[in-house]
Amino acid sequence: MVGLGPVGAALAALLGDAGVKVLAIDKSTEVYPLPRAAHFDHEIMRVFQQLGIAEEVLRHARPVLGYEFRNAKGEVLVSFDEMINDCGPSGWPSSFMFSQPGLEHALRAKLRASGSVRLLLGASLQGLAAGPDGAEAKIGTRDGPLSVHAAYVIGCDGASSPVREAIGSRLEDLGFDEPWLVVDALLRPGARLPAVNLQICDPARPTTCVPMGPGRHRWEFMLLPGEQTAQVLDDTFIAGLLAKWDGEVEIERKAVYRFHGLVADRWRAGPVFLAGDAAHQMPPFAGQGMCSGIRDAANLAWKLIAVLRGRATGALLDTYQAEREPNTRAYIRLAMDMGRVVCLLDPELAQARDERMLAARRAGQTPIPPAAPPPLAGPGILEGSPGAGELFPQPLAVQGDQKMRLDDALGAGAWFITTAPIASTNPDLLRVGLDDARIAPFRGPVASWLAARQVEAVLVRPDRVVFGAGSGAVLLQAWSSALEGSDAPVAA
Repeated sequence: MVGLGPVGAALAALLGDAGVKVLAIDKSTEVYPLPRAAHFDHEIMRVFQQLGIAEEVLRHARPVLGYEFRNAKGEVLVSFDEMINDCGPSGWPSSFMFSQPGLEHALRAKLRASGSVRLLLGASLQGLAAGPDGAEAKIGTRDGPLSVHAAYVIGCDGASSPVREAIGSRLEDLGFDEPWLVVDALLRPGARLPAVNLQICDPARPTTCVPMGPGRHRWEFMLLPGEQTAQVLDDTFIAGLLAKWDGEVEIERKAVYRFHGLVADRWRAGPVFLAGDAAHQMPPFAGQGMCSGIRDAANLAWKLIAVLRGRATGALLDTYQAEREPNTRAYIRLAMDMGRVVCLLDPELAQARDERMLAARRAGQTPIPPAAPPPLAGPGILEGSPGAGELFPQPLAVQGDQKMRLDDALGAGAWFITTAPIASTNPDLLRVGLDDARIAPFRGPVASWLAARQVEAVLVRPDRVVFGAGSGAVLLQAWSSALEGSDAPVAA
């Protein structure tokens, strides 16, 4: 594993929990101490739950209370409040703002406690050669050069990824490139700042204002034509930008970023894979950059585990980019569409935008489409069956003052949930009926899911994506075919 940001650390932890031997390297010796990513959603908290770090992550996060686009007059152009609730499909609040260092420390503690993961910090990739039986990595360490043979190498090494360069993968530019000043601040006593996430669509200075983790706040200011990095990073310049906000704050970080929309053309070259920013980058307006990377990790982890255990052929790994790229591109398009709404600098065009969006709002329409990427598709999915490629929900059950979640009850791995007495001989597939004691607290929501789709069974992959639903016998045969790398299964 090259790179130990949130994506690399989550992937290493998922593999480590399955007993896979992982060498994880990072050029830094410590977690970067300042905030960078700001948002994750319910699906990502579900991954943290699987890793057993959800409660620790919650110490550094808070649920999103609202997300609004406002014009220069303060009028609400669009509100995404209807998509924000206390319990999303994954059994957690739908969105969180967080402090990245706290999250990374939770992941590092998880990795240090693992008996399968070895951390090598202050180390960098110096060379990479792929072959039919794995890859040879040349690593520069504080103690001298190191040569390592690995069955697989995953580059989670960021936007300037040396792994991506080593495999000759090229970035496709999707046509979004805007410079923004990012200002992170610690709140002082008495600070009164908005509790909801705001995009201020003001042509005089497009601005983002969002709560971060507890005790923190972030502003992002679009650079205007002619402004230079050194100019906007000046403390006096920043003080002028913050003067309109009623908040006593201490500046924690200031930086200029270019917001991009980029996708690598190849996410795999033999035994070498890319994940996270190494494979794709997006503007922050939808808050899905880190989320998309951790979805990569969850998708790739279970497939590597299945192949390394001998439960699947290497062909299963070909489904990684096929599944993840369309999903990621959908989020990038959403983020770019949001960004184009925010980033208008022409006053006349901005006024026309405001009038159009306010009219849509009055008519009960959503002028910006919600974040609803298409279901996953390809040979790792039973296409054509009900729910295939969608995230399987995680119901909650309450006993006394304790919340119970479905994933904790059923555990890791794939699930075959059925109303019929059909046996499974797959040792990595948990078969449960609705009368099973483990599923009993969640019987109502699960039975309703099956009944709504008029199916007797559902097969849920280890990343909690629905493989397919329908006849139990068909599901089991199609699952075996998918693992074996046979022709893409389709619903009968």
